[in-house]
Amino acid sequence: MGLQEIRQPADLRQLNYPELDDLAGEIRDFIVHAVAENAGHLGSNLGVVELSLALHRVFDSPTDAVLWDTGHQAYVHKILTGRQAGFENLRQAGGLSGYPNREESQHDFIENSHASTVLSYAYGLSVGRELGTNQFRHIVGIIGDGSMTGGMAYEALNNIGHSKQRVVIVLNDNGRSYAPTISNLTAGISPKEQAEMDHPSLPDRITEKLSHALTDIRLNPVYVRRQRRLEQFLRDLPYVGSQAEKGVDAMKAAVREFLQPPSFFEALGVRYVGPVDGHDIRALEETFQNAVELSAEGPIVVHVLTQKGRGYSPAEDDDEKHLHDAPVFDPAIGPPPAVVTGYTQAFADSIIKEAELDPRVVAITAAMPGPTGLLPFQARFPDRFFDVGIAEQHAVTGAAGMAMGGLRPIIAVYSTFLNRAWDQVVYDVALHRLPVIFCLDRAGITGPDGASHHGVYDMALLSKVPGMRVLAPSSAEELTAMLHDAVSLADEGPVALRWPRGAARHVTEHEVGTGLLARQARKGDGSLAILAVGKMVHDALAAAEALASTGVDATVWDVRCCAPLDPAMIADAAAHGAVITIEDGVREGGIGMNIADQVHALAANVPVQVLGIPSKFLPQGAAEKILAQLGLDADGIVAAARSVLA
Repeated sequence: MGLQEIRQPADLRQLNYPELDDLAGEIRDFIVHAVAENAGHLGSNLGVVELSLALHRVFDSPTDAVLWDTGHQAYVHKILTGRQAGFENLRQAGGLSGYPNREESQHDFIENSHASTVLSYAYGLSVGRELGTNQFRHIVGIIGDGSMTGGMAYEALNNIGHSKQRVVIVLNDNGRSYAPTISNLTAGISPKEQAEMDHPSLPDRITEKLSHALTDIRLNPVYVRRQRRLEQFLRDLPYVGSQAEKGVDAMKAAVREFLQPPSFFEALGVRYVGPVDGHDIRALEETFQNAVELSAEGPIVVHVLTQKGRGYSPAEDDDEKHLHDAPVFDPAIGPPPAVVTGYTQAFADSIIKEAELDPRVVAITAAMPGPTGLLPFQARFPDRFFDVGIAEQHAVTGAAGMAMGGLRPIIAVYSTFLNRAWDQVVYDVALHRLPVIFCLDRAGITGPDGASHHGVYDMALLSKVPGMRVLAPSSAEELTAMLHDAVSLADEGPVALRWPRGAARHVTEHEVGTGLLARQARKGDGSLAILAVGKMVHDALAAAEALASTGVDATVWDVRCCAPLDPAMIADAAAHGAVITIEDGVREGGIGMNIADQVHALAANVPVQVLGIPSKFLPQGAAEKILAQLGLDADGIVAAARSVLA
């Protein structure tokens, strides 16, 4: 049975192990070609082929809830649940989502593409099952070692263990999130360790044999039942029962400590087994089957070792990220080396310049040094670079501590991921008026990654934080100037810069503003003022040229500083016959509405048309097409101008 004949997970149970190995090869080829045509997440999916096959052979989705944390590792799951044809339009408008999607399939339970959440979902579903509100037979949460660097995962793990919820946790350990995992908990393999594994010493071979034997014993339900009887026998011994039971527990703990990873999970009340070879389907199935039986007594974590990018040499050889994600490429040779471009490149260059000027400048990332442009900084200033793992809350409060300690921390993070640290931004940084600089990449509509990755809330939220200054560059040169100004502006409290994904405008030195001031990019005759934020300045200028051909001479302002707004810009706008604002953030409570309030405070009768993103979840698609559909482009501004002037 080949890949084309797999329509549902039950089809897998007809295959023997050699056939499954062949199928795994077909799936890898399928994924490589699908991502080569449409771009997407590659390395993470190549690493979970055997794991996904074993899961769907042992567990019966959707009777069993199979939950994927950070859903970019769910391509194989999608293939095995009848969505092969959809990969022709992967991550395109109206096509297959790059993440689990409840509207696509009954096999997708959660749509999250933000890390460290799956154990909380599993806990909640398990509670519902115990209370009789759902009929899931088994609840399985697959979480990567990178996601285990996030605090939310530990919060859920603590509750799962304490309440003895019957959850099977699969820890997919490949030693990486996007970058190498920042954690001592898991067993990701370093190149040195791999070399030692290829040529193990005799003691190492003996220890490994004993470790696997211990795992087999601890997974054997017969052993577990006998162990329970022994524990009860010792407990019932007169006078010395308690001491005898503790002595046996200590002996077992010592053996585990020597032969297996530290029993962190068991300290929280979660049985631990592993590590298991994540590319051995037979071993995985046997482990999962035993884990199912053992989970009747409470939660169990199965530690699985996988190789990110397995089976595709360009991914295996990519030291930075094992082709975690990839653009469109030729599958025969693999993608070109990843390079940052546009605004991200401008930031990468600018932060090094600021660090050279000011020794207090340090850079912080939450497991994404490459995508946020910090790899050159890391190479230049390794002692001033800090990757805290997928832990945005910790990143922000850690930056607050650094600021208190005399440093000038710059946090580089995607706009959508800063949402996870909202409390810390407000109460740990802003309340203390600390000199922390937030640099938000991928702000606005981001495109093919869909609703969870559009960075549309940052301006509306941050502009409400007391003392926060929010800057939005409209060109690469503006970004450089704003970051330089931010280092000084931070003397009085936090500063945020936000910029979009993709190409950046380039302008002359005479088209760059300064400080917290707006910049008049075009002077009109007073009939119409267009106030544009960030990347929307390009469309505003294009719209002004189009309007000029119809006799409307519009003024265009580059807002630059979204909070606080420049009083001179507001006064000039209020002196016009009509005003249009445009931003690539949410309209409700956004910058345009703040502008409208301030304009009306000076001139109540001036009509103000506010253009922005509606308060709804937007699916994936090309960013410029989504903006055009929302009227957030030059044509949309022209249409709004005709309406407001009429």
